[in-house]
Amino acid sequence: MESLERSARIATVSRDTSETRIEVRVNLDGEGHLNAVTGIPFLEHMLDQVTRHGQIDLDIKAEGDLHIDDHHTAEDLGITLGQAFAQALGDKRGIYRYGHAYVPLDEALSRVVIDFSGRPGLFMDVEFTRDLIGRFDTQLIAEFFQGFANHARATVHIDNLKGFNAHHQAETIFKAFGRALRMAIAMDDRMAGRIASTKGSL
Repeated sequence: MESLERSARIATVSRDTSETRIEVRVNLDGEGHLNAVTGIPFLEHMLDQVTRHGQIDLDIKAEGDLHIDDHHTAEDLGITLGQAFAQALGDKRGIYRYGHAYVPLDEALSRVVIDFSGRPGLFMDVEFTRDLIGRFDTQLIAEFFQGFANHARATVHIDNLKGFNAHHQAETIFKAFGRALRMAIAMDDRMAGRIASTKGSL
């Protein structure tokens, strides 16, 4: 069951399944604040990077079957966040649509490119040097982004170009994701009232 509420570029999405109960509120024109209770500290740390560098505000409440593992909660957070973005962007009139960023952290460097095209797809080339960061399974990063791409209806390319510290690899990915989001969802004064597509819709 899902309930949606939207006003301007603010959206609230609730997702309630047998595995998770999640509520996400996003303000695309925020100040970079995160309020999150998910039970997955490392993912919260990564989402803090997204909000800070994306200049969006996120409020997240998540309860999941963490006694099994973090998989369902991480995946469903991506899904719910993607739905919230889709709702907040509406018909995407006036946005830049495309965003990209390169972000370094010491030896690590990642690139993220986003297109709010209406065609969902995740293309991710990342080889983490460790399977776990603390207790967090690095495979769940792809699950999170897959959920986001599918439900935001965005094409997302993520490449970790170098790095040997897995925490640095992950952090550059999420920071670059935030920066790319910031660019893609920004309002383009020269496209006011128009959609950045020759089709007339996204």
